[in-house]
Amino acid sequence: MTVLPTFADVLDARRTIAPHLRPTPLYRWPGLEALVGAEVWVKHENHQPVGAFKVRGGVNLVSRLSDDERERGVVTASTGNHGQSIAFAARRFGVRAVICVPEGANPVKVGAIRALGAEIVVRGRDFDEAREHCEQLADEHGYRYVHSGNEPHLIAGVGTETLEILEEQPAIDVVVVPIGGGSGAAGACLAAKSVSPAVEVIGVQSEGAPAACRAWRERRLVEDEMQTIAEGLATRVAFELPQRILWEHLDEFVLVSDDDLMRSVALMLEHTRNLVEAAGAAPLAAALRLRERLAGKRVALVCSGGNITPAQLADVLAAT
Repeated sequence: MTVLPTFADVLDARRTIAPHLRPTPLYRWPGLEALVGAEVWVKHENHQPVGAFKVRGGVNLVSRLSDDERERGVVTASTGNHGQSIAFAARRFGVRAVICVPEGANPVKVGAIRALGAEIVVRGRDFDEAREHCEQLADEHGYRYVHSGNEPHLIAGVGTETLEILEEQPAIDVVVVPIGGGSGAAGACLAAKSVSPAVEVIGVQSEGAPAACRAWRERRLVEDEMQTIAEGLATRVAFELPQRILWEHLDEFVLVSDDDLMRSVALMLEHTRNLVEAAGAAPLAAALRLRERLAGKRVALVCSGGNITPAQLADVLAAT
């Protein structure tokens, strides 16, 4: 069984990624506060060089590869942001990267992966089919397989975003974070509960892809449907390592509809003037649903990414 990452690993990850990534902004937005009825801060991971939080984990992991692993190269599966993360880090450290993406993957993200110099392999109807092919390639070619969730260095790396939040605003009461595979939420739990155990961590996922939420509630790994506009939340199978951390530390898990996500993308654009993908707007959707519970609290929303396509944005604007 894989050893769980610790808060010490998060602190070590911060030192590792510091030469490569700057801290992202944490802004307070009065317009969102009026909607939520709480003090609202947004952690803008959409300002990362790949437009998403996962690059923290990619840099942390790839920087630690052995000489043998660097020589063999890495392979991973992604709907987009994790793939960008590994491609960015692989380019930075001179490692070959092969990224398996499903058919119909977000073209903005796929184009960015290709521009970073990684090899793209399109296979499968969804993330999990792409992941299965990725595992086959690792076996056939000897690549170092990078799972998008079951990697301690990925979780420790992305935990640095919550560490930055609490260092800048120690009085934060609640951190709301989107969940697909769960690495971001697991990292948030490690950082938040270590810095201040009283801080609540709330996860949010699309009700059209609820595998991680069901796994958290039932305390077992499950498989479920995957019908959501938010590719960043679209996992059919729950991931073991993040779930072990979430079972111990996550305070609440919320499901929201795709309509909620589209409305929240539009609200983020209106009130923060930031382009945000559906997964990145999910914390706002959760905060609006939990308005009574969050009233009067200091709330941090993790805007996990901003890689929305022009077609997706047009759909949002047409619907709202």
